[in-house]
Amino acid sequence: MSFIVSAFDFDGTITSKDSFIEFIRFTHKPISFIIGFLYFSPILILMKLKLYSNFKAKQFVFSYFFKNMEINDFNFYCKNFASHNRNIIKQSALDEIEFQLLNNHEIVIISSSISNWISPFFINSSIHIIATEIEIDSNGFLTGKFSTNNCFGIEKVNRLLSIFPNRNEYKLFAYGDSRGDKELLDFADVSYYKLFK
Repeated sequence: MSFIVSAFDFDGTITSKDSFIEFIRFTHKPISFIIGFLYFSPILILMKLKLYSNFKAKQFVFSYFFKNMEINDFNFYCKNFASHNRNIIKQSALDEIEFQLLNNHEIVIISSSISNWISPFFINSSIHIIATEIEIDSNGFLTGKFSTNNCFGIEKVNRLLSIFPNRNEYKLFAYGDSRGDKELLDFADVSYYKLFK
């Protein structure tokens, strides 16, 4: 094995809060946020009970709040969200990432959240961001749909292999905190579950 890849889940592992929910809260007035989640509460409950697709539930919620938003406006919100919410990043996780960067490990942030608001948290261009991607129409507006599969479960393994396909060439460290990380943790040579406080 010639190098090390360290794959970090984002929400709950690196962060202390769910960035999907926090981003919606950041971009919408409190009454809009509350009405939206009350509207989708039956679906969200079914999702938690594993009776409804995580992908479909997330896409419904994302579409409700962001469909038809211009991509430049969306990205502006994403950058502001990161700059105003550095406090959700766990210092212990950030210290581990910086330590591994100093040791020339390949760092991958791999998440089911949206890459547009994850990327601004990590200005180091050598960090790979693998996340759910959003669909944009020909006029530059969000369709409310995702252009990739939800980066959750086995999709995390598939997406990791898309950029590091030769598995015998590297040792994989994986960090996660939820059932969406199980397949990635099982795939790793060394896995850490709920390591950061």
